[in-house]
Amino acid sequence: MFFLRNIIQTLFTVVQFVGGGYAVAPSDSLTLVSAPWQVDTLDGMVLKTVHFSHQEYFQSNQYMAVLEIPAGADYGLSFAYEPQRTPTTTIAQRHHAVAAINGSFFDMDKHNPICFLRIDGKEVSENVAGKDTLHRKYYQYGTLALTPRPCIVHTDSLRNWERCLSYPDIMTAGPLLIYHDSVQAMRDDLSFVYKRHNRSAVGIRPDGTVLLFVVDGRTKESEGMSLDELIKTMKWLGCCDALNLDGGGSTTLYVQGLPHNGVVNHPSDNGNFDRKGERAVSNAILVLSKKD
Repeated sequence: MFFLRNIIQTLFTVVQFVGGGYAVAPSDSLTLVSAPWQVDTLDGMVLKTVHFSHQEYFQSNQYMAVLEIPAGADYGLSFAYEPQRTPTTTIAQRHHAVAAINGSFFDMDKHNPICFLRIDGKEVSENVAGKDTLHRKYYQYGTLALTPRPCIVHTDSLRNWERCLSYPDIMTAGPLLIYHDSVQAMRDDLSFVYKRHNRSAVGIRPDGTVLLFVVDGRTKESEGMSLDELIKTMKWLGCCDALNLDGGGSTTLYVQGLPHNGVVNHPSDNGNFDRKGERAVSNAILVLSKKD
């Protein structure tokens, strides 16, 4: 019901995203809320999937999935890192996770993360500056911190500012999409920002519910989203904070016990709209059972 109430609020007004400088009519939000979502209750979590196959969402085909983890559920988030790139599903299964999503950005050749990552108080990686940046790259301006209640932090511009944070588990990614209900301005970047790609994101609702979100891309069955479209979608899903994760061929959502080895979406590294194109990644966000 919370999911529906937050979207319905957008149906009768024009939403002005000040940070992005554009106005949005309610037609796409109406499409989102009235879609034939498949809903699966997973022992305290909720998995929702939908496939827009007639170009009805942002005038495009889209397959998206969102895993909702209520604040009071018997689950906690954790980070995992592999020194040799490994599929998200394999990382999840090694750690006996009930669910997982791919994590932050990494070096395809060296396999290591290129954003700040700390696990159990141990620093795994630092922010790698880009050729056009002195301190940190554009997608290193948001951090997911795993406290008893996960939170998203707006980072400082200093290269390894995260070392000042006391949280034992933090993962930097970006761009930061929504922060304290405020839509964040995006950089003028044709390829990364404006073009449509597979996207992964983590969002938090005001009641503490955590959302793990994926949208497939790079196929005619699902074209993917620009970051503006991702922001709108996360906003309509009720998020007051949202952070973009690594996307493209890395985008993978895993849920234990489901068909296709638990792969919920359609990873695109094989160029097909199936569940066999999963990319090996460097790190992941895991959902672990507190009962275990």
